[in-house]
Amino acid sequence: MSVDEKPFAITLEVGSSKANHTGSWRTERPVYVRRQAPCCGACPAAEDPQQWLYHAEDGDYETAWREIMRRNPFPAICGRVCYHPCETACNRAQLDKAVGINSVERFLGDQALVEGWQVKPIAEATGKRVLIIGAGPCGLSAAYHLALLGHSVTIKDAAPAAGGMMRYGIPKYRLPRDVLDAEVARIVELGVELDLGHDVKDLLAEQTEGKFDAVLIAVGAQLGSRTYVPAGSAAKILDAVSMLHSVETGEQPLLGRRVAVYGGGNTAMDAARTAKRLGAEDAVIVYRRTRDRMPAHETELEDALAEGVQVRWLTTVKRADAGKLTIEKMELDESGFPQPTGEFEELDADALVLATGQQTDLALLDGVDGIEQEHGSVIVDDNMMTGHTGIFAGGDMVPGDRTVTIAIGHGRRAALAVDRWLAPEGVDERHAIQERPLAADANPRIPAVTSGEEATFDRLNTWYYADAPRTVRPELDAVRRSSTFDEIVLGLDLENALFEARRCMSCGSCLACDNCYGVCPDNAVVKLDPAGEYAYEFDYDFCKGCGLCVAECPAGAIEMQPELI
Repeated sequence: MSVDEKPFAITLEVGSSKANHTGSWRTERPVYVRRQAPCCGACPAAEDPQQWLYHAEDGDYETAWREIMRRNPFPAICGRVCYHPCETACNRAQLDKAVGINSVERFLGDQALVEGWQVKPIAEATGKRVLIIGAGPCGLSAAYHLALLGHSVTIKDAAPAAGGMMRYGIPKYRLPRDVLDAEVARIVELGVELDLGHDVKDLLAEQTEGKFDAVLIAVGAQLGSRTYVPAGSAAKILDAVSMLHSVETGEQPLLGRRVAVYGGGNTAMDAARTAKRLGAEDAVIVYRRTRDRMPAHETELEDALAEGVQVRWLTTVKRADAGKLTIEKMELDESGFPQPTGEFEELDADALVLATGQQTDLALLDGVDGIEQEHGSVIVDDNMMTGHTGIFAGGDMVPGDRTVTIAIGHGRRAALAVDRWLAPEGVDERHAIQERPLAADANPRIPAVTSGEEATFDRLNTWYYADAPRTVRPELDAVRRSSTFDEIVLGLDLENALFEARRCMSCGSCLACDNCYGVCPDNAVVKLDPAGEYAYEFDYDFCKGCGLCVAECPAGAIEMQPELI
C-alpha cells in the first residue's frame, strides 16, 4: 500500500486471490489495544490508577508507589484528603462497589514513609532558576517536578511552615501533620530551597534580585470571603479560614458552648467539626439550600452528622446578637435559587463562624504588567502562563474548582510548561523520561493507550470478575471523635490492601487472563513468553476473524479492525 492510499474494509469472496495467508472469509482482524480506563481520565492529578494498581495487586508496592510519584508527589496526603473522583468514575461501581483506589494510594504512601523510599532527579542540572511563591499543594508539586527535571527551585511563603491550606485549612483529624511534614521533606531533599516566613510584596523585585529565570505564583485562597451580617456590638463573628488557621498555630478561639456555622461547603464542615473538638456542646450549620444542593462532599457531611453536628436547611442568617441569631426560613424557586419567606426565628449561638467562600490575596501582583484578573482569579493560557512573559500561575488562584488534588495537577502542568519554556532543547526527551516510573528497574506493564476510546462498562464482560466486597477502612470510634484531633479514618494493612488492589477490573487493558487463548477455535492466539507489551499476539495465518476473542475479553482490550489490502 502506498503512503497516499487509505486503509479500507473489503469483502472477500471465497477463493479470492487477494487474501494473503488470511483465509478468504476474513474482512476484519482482531487487534490488542489499550483503551483509557475511566479512573485515569477522572484524576485531577493526571495519575493512571490502573497502571499502579497492576503493580500493587502483584504485591510490588514500591513500583506501584513510584508509578504514582511520576505524577503526584503526595500519595499519603491524597490518600487522606482527595475526594477520589476516580472512584466515582470506576466501572466496578456499576457491578458492586468502586475499587478503593484512594485507600490503596494511602497505603502505598504510608508504606513509602515507613520504608524510606526516595526519588532522584531524572535530568542533568539545567542551570535555570525558578521562583515559586506559595508552599501549598500547587507550589510544592511544581517544585518537585521542576527539581526532577534539573532546575534549581526556591519556594517563598509567608507562613512559618510549608503546606499552605493542607496545613492551615485541613484539620489534623483528616491530615496528620507528621504525614504532611514527611512528604514535604522528600521534596526538599531533592534540593528545593524553602524560604519560609518570607512575605513577597514586590514580585518583580524578588525575581530580579534573585536572578530567577521564571516565576510560578501559587499563593492559594487563604482569605475568608466577606459576608455582611448585621450585628450587635457584643456579637462574636469570625471567618472559618481564620478560625482553622488559629487552631493550627495554637491560638484556639473562644467560641462558647453553642456555635453556628454559616455556609455549606467543605470548609463549613471542617469548622463545625473543629468547634465540637474545641468544646462546643452544640455546633449547627446554617445553610440556605437543601441537602442535594449543598456543595460539600457527601462524605464530609455524613462525618459531620455522625459527630453530632446539626444542620438547619433552608435558613439564612439575618442578624447576630450576643448569644443569639435571627434566622429566616427560605424556599427554593423554580430555578433552585433560595428566596426569603418572611418567617423568622431565633437560634441560640455564642459565636457565628462565616464559611461562605475563600479569596486569594493578589496584592503581590500590583505593578506587574499584563496579568489579567477576573472575579478574584488570575487568567492563564493553556500553558499556565499569565499575560506577563515568564510568570506562571496555578492552584486556587486560577479559575476552577479548589481542591488539593486539582492544585497538585496544576503544579505538574505548570512545571512541564516552565521546563518547556526555559529549556526547549531536549524537552521531549526529558518529558518522556519523566513519564517512566522513577526507578531504573521498574518498567510499565500496561502499554500506552493505543485507542482514543474509553473502556466503558458496556465493553466489559463482568461475568469474569468474582464477587469481591469492597474493603472498608477502619475508623476511630464516633464517641472519641469530638474530644480529640486524632486521625479519624485509618489505613489498610498489607493483606487487605492487596485484596482491594486485586478488585481492579483492568478496564481496557489486557490482564493476561488467557480467555482469548482458550476460546479461539483456530489456535490463532499465541502466548508470549516472556510477555512484551502484551501477553499474547495473533497469528493471522490461522485467524478467520470470527471475533470470539473480542466478545469474550473481560477487559475490552481487543477490537476488530478492518482488514487492509
